Amino acid sequence: MGYHRAGFEVVGVDHCPQPRYPFEFHRADALDFLSEHGAEFDVIHASPPCQAYTGMRRITLSRFGTAPEHPDLIAATRMALRATGRAYVIENVQGSPLYTLIILCGAALGLSHLARHRHFESNVLLFAPPCQHRRNEYTIGVYGSRPDGRRVSYRQHRLCRVANSLEEARDEMGIDWMTWDEITQAVPPVYTEYIGRQLLAARRGQ
Repeated sequence: MGYHRAGFEVVGVDHCPQPRYPFEFHRADALDFLSEHGAEFDVIHASPPCQAYTGMRRITLSRFGTAPEHPDLIAATRMALRATGRAYVIENVQGSPLYTLIILCGAALGLSHLARHRHFESNVLLFAPPCQHRRNEYTIGVYGSRPDGRRVSYRQHRLCRVANSLEEARDEMGIDWMTWDEITQAVPPVYTEYIGRQLLAARRGQ
């Protein structure tokens, strides 16, 4: 949605059905689709699975000594993107093996109680505003199995809690069409709109 708002014609690819996806959609393995069709696009955005790198996985490991295994596809994705010769962006979480160019913070882009830092790698020069979430009295997380408002920060630290409801999560993320399971995996559209406008400006300057 963010890239659409920035001015792109958007095509989505995922190996799982996405019945609420609002644009043209192809159900396919993303790397296979990229190999076959990547050169047809002006810009490619990739969001490989992040679960292998998340803080929640590290917490689970520290508490229980084991955690579920998840695919590590960043290197394969980068290689496939470079092979297309096109402009690209890869998004993932802190702790992932991206060659991070910028980090975006929700509060810095107008999402008042959202931190949700996401790292972005690109072969196009991008810029980011400074992080702003620490100026807020509290932050709201959009993750976990359900929206129950539980506190997820230590008592001696500034309050961070999970969203109280799907409606609150949608308000905080700037997304009004996703289920809870979908929105916990999402990137706020303001992030990709912000990046998309820079990508378009870079194309015009070529």
